[in-house]
Amino acid sequence: MDTAARLLSMLTLLSARPWWTGADLAERLGVTTRTVRRDLTRLRDLGYPIEGTPGRVGGYRLGKGGRLPPLLLDDNEAIAVAVSLRGTAAVGATGLEMAALSALIKLDNVMAPQLREQVNAVRAVTVDLRGFGLPAVDPDVLVNLAVACARPERLRFSYLDARGVESDRAVEPFRLVYTQRHWYLVAFDRDRDDWRSFRVDRLSDVKLTRIPFTHRGTPDAAALVAAGIAGAGRDDRAIVRLHATLERTRALVDPTIATIVDHDEATTTLRIGGSASWIARNLAALDATFDIVEGDDVRAALGVLGKRLSACAGRPRVVARL
Repeated sequence: MDTAARLLSMLTLLSARPWWTGADLAERLGVTTRTVRRDLTRLRDLGYPIEGTPGRVGGYRLGKGGRLPPLLLDDNEAIAVAVSLRGTAAVGATGLEMAALSALIKLDNVMAPQLREQVNAVRAVTVDLRGFGLPAVDPDVLVNLAVACARPERLRFSYLDARGVESDRAVEPFRLVYTQRHWYLVAFDRDRDDWRSFRVDRLSDVKLTRIPFTHRGTPDAAALVAAGIAGAGRDDRAIVRLHATLERTRALVDPTIATIVDHDEATTTLRIGGSASWIARNLAALDATFDIVEGDDVRAALGVLGKRLSACAGRPRVVARL
């Protein structure tokens, strides 16, 4: 092992745990303790804060401050870093967007071609529908979906829907969308001749077919997923006219809860799916007035909720005893 490679390996070891003896480092690197001491001096000269304690129980550790040591990442770690950096770069409110973009460029420049394709695929076809922070996902499945979206290449997989029914799907993948809880694949379902969204955690036996295709239009992936979530598994519906502009409504209402069906200069009409009590609670939480256009059961649920809240507000104040 040449000196440069040995120094990188030593930094990796020092970063992996808080304390190393000289003998341990020498054994792991296959060198003498004298070489370890010489390499540690080189690292200090390069600006790395190597701290050491002499004696039989002494050892070395990487101190705080100084230069950030090089990071040696495996494939899944590189993908995770790239996805997180992309999320930071796209948020637009943290002040770290340019730094995240710069880090992404550096990461891209040093990756092997195959890994670069995987990471670029995840970055290129992912749509954020939930703000900051990524939900958990199987990196292997996510990478296969992202690569298929980016090439583009047809996919086959088994899918378990919300009712527990499993089916085989042949799709033309388009985008990945992530929300607070789940990842979704937006794709054109060839058997159903329509666009669909699929929860990634319900996919299994994902196969890349190596069959290229041309996209059949470019739908709004985030809107398609939001509409699907807003109505998924909900037989009840209500039509609500919110006394708020379209812009304010979008700020007030999570798109996974309600779908916007119409608007004018002063009001926005929503379609909400779910039980009457669930819809009532969500409407009551909005900082805006509204009218129930359709949904007498929701109107009744709002009455029950209003009476309960009024009763709570009218109770005598209770002084807590500490």
